Amino acid sequence: MADNQIDRGTAGLGSRKKRYSAFSLARNALSYHQNWQQAWRHAEPKAEYDAVIIGGGGHGLATAYYLASVHNMTNIAVIEKGWLGGGNTGRNTTIIRSNYMWDESAAIYDHALNLWEGLAQDLNFNIMFSQRGVLTIAHSWGELRDMSRRVHAIRLNGIDSDIMTPEQIKKFVPTINTDQSIRYPVMGGFLQKRGGTARHDAVAWGYARAADDLGVDIIQNCEVTGLKRSGRKITGVETTKGLIKTKKVGVVVAGHSSLIADMAGVRMPLQSRPLQALVSEPIKPILDTVIMSNAVHMYISQSDKGEMVLGAGVDKYNSYAQRGSWPVPEHMLAAAVELFPVLSRLRMLRHWGGIVDTCPDASPIISKTDVDGLYFNCGWGTGGFKATPGSGHVFADLIANDRPNKIAEPYALKRFETGYLIDEHGAAGVAH
Repeated sequence: MADNQIDRGTAGLGSRKKRYSAFSLARNALSYHQNWQQAWRHAEPKAEYDAVIIGGGGHGLATAYYLASVHNMTNIAVIEKGWLGGGNTGRNTTIIRSNYMWDESAAIYDHALNLWEGLAQDLNFNIMFSQRGVLTIAHSWGELRDMSRRVHAIRLNGIDSDIMTPEQIKKFVPTINTDQSIRYPVMGGFLQKRGGTARHDAVAWGYARAADDLGVDIIQNCEVTGLKRSGRKITGVETTKGLIKTKKVGVVVAGHSSLIADMAGVRMPLQSRPLQALVSEPIKPILDTVIMSNAVHMYISQSDKGEMVLGAGVDKYNSYAQRGSWPVPEHMLAAAVELFPVLSRLRMLRHWGGIVDTCPDASPIISKTDVDGLYFNCGWGTGGFKATPGSGHVFADLIANDRPNKIAEPYALKRFETGYLIDEHGAAGVAH
């Protein structure tokens, strides 16, 4: 990775010690993996830690890794009520991009993309990062003009973005329908070539193994039942495995952020809603990029196994259920089949929902609270996966130093008092 992308000392890089030979793979396969070396320890909680991270998804594990690797805080625990990556990390469509309009958004997402580009080497773990490009489609002249404005703003921040004509799009994606008589005609689009996808499970596993190597305790099946305070200071976390003492708690629990905040008497400007996605039965490769459509709110890519991965927008009601309503996927599939008629006879293989928490301005919260030692990383809406390394990196910096750095500072809770919002939803017409 080029030196001008990101400082290796800042990123907390370091070679991982665990190597597996072809012989060991074969040997363990024949023994049905009974003797397979565990990627991370199944730790039980100690009485006290320097910091506790609540949430064992990508963001929480990344935070713990950077706390240990960059800030030398190794007496840390990550506690997860289920299994690692079982929440939104395992329930998304894995799109990665940084072509956001506002300066603040561009800073955090491009910081994340810089880290993505070297993450497999940093963790010594194949996260299956594929820079196949992300193409956003315009379906009207008005949308295309607005898209051109966004591209110019994106370029001013040094982020790659290229306008494409319908003819160029057809050449780039031969299977797409560019007939101008369809309901949502392709009028043009813009492409970020550095964007793409990664394997969500591998990201969680890679961060978990790397953090464990540095001494971080990863505690699964450990639900938080309360936050213990002394006045306005955090003193511990109450869990189903007992009280864990600590002076610093970082909360990274995606759709359940408001529930943890309530335990400390902190109100969050969040709404939690289901976000639906699905995959089809596998087929031969037909799509080697990511397609997004803001107007019809549909996005699609093809997995390495051949499944077509489709996502849509959030449901219009608040819920903590990991499922959604039928109208959302029905609308999404109608748009997908119109743009890609070749998909019309495919069968759906799996369908699921994740719980996303969204702020009024559709931008995240990375912030201290008025309870000393309590920090929140939440409100990513439908765009959390792409931010994983950058989010964890700046959140670790906030927890370690008790002050936000330049990238995280605009995302403090105080913006909802001052009115300095980062209205990415208004700028892009979509919250991811």
